[in-house]
Amino acid sequence: MVALNTMLAADGAALHVPAKHDAGTVQLISIATTDADNHPRHHIRLDANAKLTLVEISAGQGTYLLNTVAEIHVAQGARLTHIRLQDEAQTAFHVSTTYADVETDATYDSFTLNLGARLSRTEVHTQLTGPGAVAHLNAAQILAGTQHADFTTVVGHTAPKCTSRQTVKNVLAGRSRGVFQGKIEVARDAQKTDGYQMNQALLLSPDAEIDSKPELEIFADDVKCSHGATVGELDSEQLFYLRSRGIPDAEARSILVRAFLAEALDAVTDDSIRAILETAVERWWERQAA
Repeated sequence: MVALNTMLAADGAALHVPAKHDAGTVQLISIATTDADNHPRHHIRLDANAKLTLVEISAGQGTYLLNTVAEIHVAQGARLTHIRLQDEAQTAFHVSTTYADVETDATYDSFTLNLGARLSRTEVHTQLTGPGAVAHLNAAQILAGTQHADFTTVVGHTAPKCTSRQTVKNVLAGRSRGVFQGKIEVARDAQKTDGYQMNQALLLSPDAEIDSKPELEIFADDVKCSHGATVGELDSEQLFYLRSRGIPDAEARSILVRAFLAEALDAVTDDSIRAILETAVERWWERQAA
């Protein structure tokens, strides 16, 4: 899909933040229709000690393919906060591939919320190339019907004293299927690496499915790395407690699901951006209740 994007890309954003400059918040919105498939290619570069918050929203109507590639470079001491909301039409196909290069003492802090598309794949490749580099690759996938969503990450620790964090939560209803593939690669010279990876799934239907594949590939000997995965359903005792207090079943389930997602959404510290994500989740609940 990256090769296809390379061949067909005719549009995209080019963002360059100069050294020591705070560019604030930039929204990048993609609206697609059935008229044509889309292959945007984005280039984002932050120079030394620069800051940027990028909010990327994709939506549309009809049946179409959105195949996005983003090339990101975060220079020494810079910080990029990258928030992605995938709320495509339910008949659409969404593929997103991000390559992020993070230098010394720089931070790439990302959060992805997958709600839409019949079939979607979000892929993030991050390389921590300088000492003290940090990457946060957090996500939430909320699916229903026959939706299929795949969140795949590869974090390469190639320098010492780097940190990576990944927390991915899935809420799956109907016959939906969620996939998490996460890999932490620690090179021989990447001593003092600190890597963490967790995937959690909440199944709201006996027909829903989650496939989880956390991986560690470690060649250094002085590291702290861990990974894990949990799968479960709504706690019947908690649900009974809420129902016994007069809360309707649908609302009680909504409360428990929101509590499950809270840790993932807590990664978004900006109140205005978090409000956008919470509104999108609310619309998703309304569609399920309709």
